[in-house]
Amino acid sequence: MTAPAEIKVWDPLVRVFHWSLVVAFTLAFLTEDDWQWLHVIAGYTVLGLVLVRLVWGLVGPRHARFSDFVHRPRTVWQYTQAVLRGRAERHIGHNPAGGAMIVALLVMLLVTTGLGLCAYGARGNGPLGDWLGELSAFATDALTEAHELAAWLTVWLIAGHLLGVLWESLLHRENLVRAMITGRKRAAKLPGGLPADPQAP
Repeated sequence: MTAPAEIKVWDPLVRVFHWSLVVAFTLAFLTEDDWQWLHVIAGYTVLGLVLVRLVWGLVGPRHARFSDFVHRPRTVWQYTQAVLRGRAERHIGHNPAGGAMIVALLVMLLVTTGLGLCAYGARGNGPLGDWLGELSAFATDALTEAHELAAWLTVWLIAGHLLGVLWESLLHRENLVRAMITGRKRAAKLPGGLPADPQAP
């Protein structure tokens, strides 16, 4: 039996962003207390990657754009219910729940890195050191605690993302991790063998 045809879905920038972010966030999280210099570099890298992704979400190819996967809350909720019932439609790009998770992760990564910059600046370091270096010890500690809390909330979102990837992979019998490596997914077919997603690159 011939294997289903595959189509290109994830462009190189999206894939490089994804796996670079995995490495950078992991390094930042694991070096929170020790290896401060590495923690700072990893944090800057996370921030830079997120900013690039925000721009790419506006000007990138079809499936990279926010317009392709950002949906109304009602649509996300209905799709989530369908997933839990095991009856969710397969999407070539990000599904509504996955799109919502991406937005949540990008927001939390911005919050986490922003608070990290502030906490670092409150100690007289980084680009905000001149403005925040005179903060009290209480304010500095509060910023540090908020930064750590945001990082943990991001970790919980990542855990939810991983569970969603696993569930969708099992539900649709498709290795989504492999797809984010190769950039290719199984093409949906309509009667007559025509692609259901003809605009896919």
